[in-house]
Amino acid sequence: MNKETKRREALVYHAEPTPGKIQVVPTKKYATQRDLSLAYSPGVAEPCLEIAANPEDVYKYTAKGNLVAVISNGTAVLGLGDIGPEAGKPVMEGKGLLFKIFSDIDVFDIEIGTKDVEEFIQTVKNIAPTFGGINLEDIKAPESFEIERRLIEELDIPVMHDDQHGTAIISSAALINALELAGKKAEDIKVVVSGAGSAAIACTDLYVLLGVKVENVLMFNSKGLLTKDNPSLSELQLKYAVDGAKIDLAEAVKDADVFIGLSSGNILSAEMLLSMAESPIVFAMANPNPEIDYNLAVETRKDVIMATGRSDFPNQVNNVLGFPYIFRGALDVRATKINEAMKMAAVKALASLAKQSVPEQVNVAYGATKLGFGREYIIPKPFDPRLIAVVAPAVAKAAIESGVAKNPITDWAAYEEKLLERLGNDNKMVRLITNRAKMDPKRVVFAEAEHLNVLKAAQIVYEEGIGFPILLGNKEIILELKKELGFDADVEIIDPKTNEEEERRNRFANSYWETRERRGVSLLDAQRFMRERNYFAAMLVNEGEADGLVTGYSRSYPSVVKPMMQLIEKAQGASLVATTNMMLTARGPMFLADTAININPSADDLVNIAIMTAKTAKMFGIEPVIAMVSYSNFGSSIHENASKVREAVAYLHKNHPDMIVDGEIQADFALNPEMLKEKFPFSKLAGKKVNTLVFPNLESANITYKMLKELYKVNSIGPIMMGMGKPVHIFQLGASVEEMVNMAAIAVIDAQGKELKKIKLGK
Repeated sequence: MNKETKRREALVYHAEPTPGKIQVVPTKKYATQRDLSLAYSPGVAEPCLEIAANPEDVYKYTAKGNLVAVISNGTAVLGLGDIGPEAGKPVMEGKGLLFKIFSDIDVFDIEIGTKDVEEFIQTVKNIAPTFGGINLEDIKAPESFEIERRLIEELDIPVMHDDQHGTAIISSAALINALELAGKKAEDIKVVVSGAGSAAIACTDLYVLLGVKVENVLMFNSKGLLTKDNPSLSELQLKYAVDGAKIDLAEAVKDADVFIGLSSGNILSAEMLLSMAESPIVFAMANPNPEIDYNLAVETRKDVIMATGRSDFPNQVNNVLGFPYIFRGALDVRATKINEAMKMAAVKALASLAKQSVPEQVNVAYGATKLGFGREYIIPKPFDPRLIAVVAPAVAKAAIESGVAKNPITDWAAYEEKLLERLGNDNKMVRLITNRAKMDPKRVVFAEAEHLNVLKAAQIVYEEGIGFPILLGNKEIILELKKELGFDADVEIIDPKTNEEEERRNRFANSYWETRERRGVSLLDAQRFMRERNYFAAMLVNEGEADGLVTGYSRSYPSVVKPMMQLIEKAQGASLVATTNMMLTARGPMFLADTAININPSADDLVNIAIMTAKTAKMFGIEPVIAMVSYSNFGSSIHENASKVREAVAYLHKNHPDMIVDGEIQADFALNPEMLKEKFPFSKLAGKKVNTLVFPNLESANITYKMLKELYKVNSIGPIMMGMGKPVHIFQLGASVEEMVNMAAIAVIDAQGKELKKIKLGK
């Protein structure tokens, strides 16, 4: 993507369909006059009077306890510098989005139009009654230090400047584990810090709390080593200034155990790295270019323990590992501040989590066979679902033990369960899927590339590194549309109808005819079919000239399924082909099957659909809990539509006892654990959270997923084809660009899985 196209795409993202990235959503009913009279006058007077009598009741009757202000004056925005409060607002909205999706904390972003420290402090103090916590953001040093110090002292709610402390907390966790792997102790190591801004100072302060000795720290700013005779240094910088002659960075890193980079890219050379001590620890955290390239570092020294701020390398020091969960824990115990004990609790929780067995969902997301504690895994991954239930409780406990919690938690098991329930409120699964695809991109045919939206999807797939598109259609039209989109990448374009494709058409036709000659297909028929792009696309995959295909945007599902069924064999051992849709609901991902193929499946078909859907769920790191749904509950109807479901469940219980599956059961009982446990305590689903629904027929499954999608704006990924021998996936007619991108990622993951299976089978 060229620079202008990236710029345009970013602007459109922030402007449409509505400007900005966050909104306020009501949490109470408001349909009737009675609802409105309770929400506002006269009913609202009652909680007002309660709060007036007891100010602490503001947490009981308002959203204060889950509301954080992200506050900035825009004086140090990302890599953009002092661009002002209005220009900084998109960044603050983005921070609010991260708070919501990672820890379910609501945010108002507040941009303050002053650079005066005292005015800033007074403004924040005046609006503080609205909020449960204050996240300071993008405020330049040294003013940021004074602003944070004063607000912590003068407010009774948690305040943290994440630019300072976020990186410090995450990198400290990484340092604990890196030192363990290197066999070194904090009090013995020599540390060189490149950078002397607020983040560098906060990091070094926290390292000192871990045991690093101040006299063993050499800190550099853009002008060189900090020395005590430098009058321009702030009081905080003077703490790490040294006496004596100045030395340069190359001299400083000789025999150093640790290099901390919070400065600019490519300032640590390979020669400098070679001069460091045994098992050097290098945290090159400048973005987008680290102080030393990751690949160069690991090629230069096999014993290096490396972390960066980049997501495309191991050990990403990412603030999102910290601030959402630190504020979550602080808010949940109504902490009056975020103190050093709470920060250190977060550090130790993160360090400890990296040593625990990694959930399969995380392995799946990062394309790893098995992530484990070591040089390439010293801090948890941002997609790890355990973060909220590990870091937030650790912070909450530290707040209680250090005496700053107003609302101590007593039932920690219930608290952790509640935290995990919050994870269902976002669409992490989309990020998991695309991240998994990026680990090993594949060639994906887009069979309808003449359509603008299909080409948009292919562009995103290419530019995001999800896969390598092969575009089918009229070459002139596709090139014209590519130009319009700014899609200037040199990707393969094939028009099956042109003379230049005659040899390949005939080759594909012969190959297809040989498999279908005894099924009523003539060679002439086969040759004619190969002029149709869906047939041609399927043969590209069959012949190994592509790894997967996606199609169906412009035609009805049945008309697109037909050629796929004719040309592509079922997977080994599969007796039928079926589909499932992954619905990204508020309670987490839900798999619904069969949503597109089998109109009235038999009991045997339902067995196979359940087994295939379970395997698909596991492919995404989700342990399936399957309800075989019906209008009947456990034999309450003897009609054949219910009895076939009952028969399928009986077979699964007998022959697949390890599967968590039960039915026939009505959907409300399946989705309401308390109701199910009360009425049907004998069920294998009792006390469990159902995440997979297998329906008795196509109409019920198809209607259900489309109603969820349209009525509740639930994101849907699918229909995901199951039982096909090749990675073939079909869009619903008129699918959105986002849906097509997601399906292309599914095709890539499917191809990855099928390739791995072939390797295991030795084929």
